[in-house]
Amino acid sequence: MILTVTANTTFDQTLFVPYLALNRTIRASRTVQSMGGKPTDASWILGRLGIPSLALGFAAGDYGKKIRSMLHSRGVVTDFIEVGGESRLNTVIVVEDGSGQITITTNTLAVAPEHLIELRRRYEMALDKTSVVVLGGTLPQGTQPAMYTELIGIARQRNIPVIFDADEPNLSAGLQSRPTYIKPNQHELEALTGHPIPDVQAAYAAGRQLLETYGTCPIITMGVEGGLVVLPDRAYFIPSIRVEVASASGAGDAILAGLAASIDRQQPVEEGLRLGFAAATAVVLMPGTADCRPEDVERFLPQIKLIPYP
Repeated sequence: MILTVTANTTFDQTLFVPYLALNRTIRASRTVQSMGGKPTDASWILGRLGIPSLALGFAAGDYGKKIRSMLHSRGVVTDFIEVGGESRLNTVIVVEDGSGQITITTNTLAVAPEHLIELRRRYEMALDKTSVVVLGGTLPQGTQPAMYTELIGIARQRNIPVIFDADEPNLSAGLQSRPTYIKPNQHELEALTGHPIPDVQAAYAAGRQLLETYGTCPIITMGVEGGLVVLPDRAYFIPSIRVEVASASGAGDAILAGLAASIDRQQPVEEGLRLGFAAATAVVLMPGTADCRPEDVERFLPQIKLIPYP
């Protein structure tokens, strides 16, 4: 079973606007509501592809209820702990002329010490039937980065693969327990290493150093260029497929889903990378966060190229 753990569950609202300007009333042409939060996004995508998973974490309020309902609609089993506050709302604003998008986030969940104890209890129980763990994202009020150190460490002590996706300072904390894979983007890798990552060559050098230091395989996403994967005995550059982008939100989370699916099926990592990058390409065609059509994933799957690097 695939287990996803999301401490800061999120509901996404995407607004499509003709332009952005201060001190103006801007009317959105479209509004799309969708999933948010990296691991729950992975469960959301897996459900769309007919692959079961268990989603664990914290949730609260009306947005928490919506998140549960949406996941259930795709066959995802949820075991969220009800906490204080409200599951957060992300507002994604996409400018329709293609100039870009911004995301405005909130942090409204309130986690108490007893909630952390209960999460660990449920997590350890779920691990008894787990083939791979996907966790990451931001942390809510009442939690510390050391939470990731602990959760990853528990799974790794049982030899359960862990796919971890977070930015600083959470990424550094999680690395202390040596997750199997991490999936930073260029900006997250720069924050982690303290060095600019302007190109694939720099990304490879940084990825190789992470592998040697932590025994962790990095999957580095590089926007429109594609991605770079550094494994113990080989590395691949995966160029992106040029498509018309509706929204890039959640594309990286599709890679988490594809990799988790291949581990659960006991397939080579290359199969997971192909599925993940095909799903990521399918996601950017859709207006909502981390949404995709299975037929698009199947269409892109044979087009994904894993080019040995360097």
